[in-house]
Amino acid sequence: MLTFMSILAIFSEQIAPYDPNRQNLILRLTPPFEADETGVTRFFLGTDGLGRDLLSRLIFGARVSISVGLLAVTVGGIMGTVLGLVAGYFGGWLDDVIMRVADIQLAFPFILLAIMVLVVLGSGVFNLILVLGVGQWVTYARIARGETVSQREKEYVEAARCIGVSNVQIIFKTILPNILAPLVVIASFNVASVILAEASLSFLGLGVPPTVPTWGGMLAESRDQLLGGSWWLAVFPGLMIMFTVLSLNILGDWLRDFLDPRLRN
Repeated sequence: MLTFMSILAIFSEQIAPYDPNRQNLILRLTPPFEADETGVTRFFLGTDGLGRDLLSRLIFGARVSISVGLLAVTVGGIMGTVLGLVAGYFGGWLDDVIMRVADIQLAFPFILLAIMVLVVLGSGVFNLILVLGVGQWVTYARIARGETVSQREKEYVEAARCIGVSNVQIIFKTILPNILAPLVVIASFNVASVILAEASLSFLGLGVPPTVPTWGGMLAESRDQLLGGSWWLAVFPGLMIMFTVLSLNILGDWLRDFLDPRLRN
């Protein structure tokens, strides 16, 4: 499923049968698999309230959701891992400052904080990635800090200090490779949570601009049409979100078992 979604995201222009923003009010709210006067089915998943092809919008929406999820997790993962490594290795006041900042951020509900920041900065893909990425750093920082504290006094780290290896090299070349496994597992789960957060913000109109098709934005647009029986406008975007998030969660479970020798059979 993830491979299928990735192919849709990468080759959207080649796969999508129509321009996702092409409107045709005459064919608005066409049901799925309905044939025209000539007996040809032009829109396999139907059209929305503006006559846009739902299948094409779903395909282009995969690009936005997956790219936002991956980039936001990359930003948050790098930021949190570096801060966690520094806090755990050096300790002292630096550790206290970084962890107290993390505690302050955890005290605020993330979705409300994201709404507040996006209202100030405005909608857009870059702002969305920035907000979602910064909101993820705390998780990585706390895990990296705890793992680093347990590793910094071990023999291989002491041996590196004895032969004159610098602190920067010890942190990033000696300790980091030994604590990557839990961070990778958390990253796989976080991609799923970021995709849900992006869909939620787009549903509220605070994600990407309305001209960019997203699964959350399509759900928001379907609200006015559901009472009229246009069920496909909400069902298909919802299924795309569900299958993508479910696949990422299953991948996270597999990575946890694969990277932890104690859980292998």
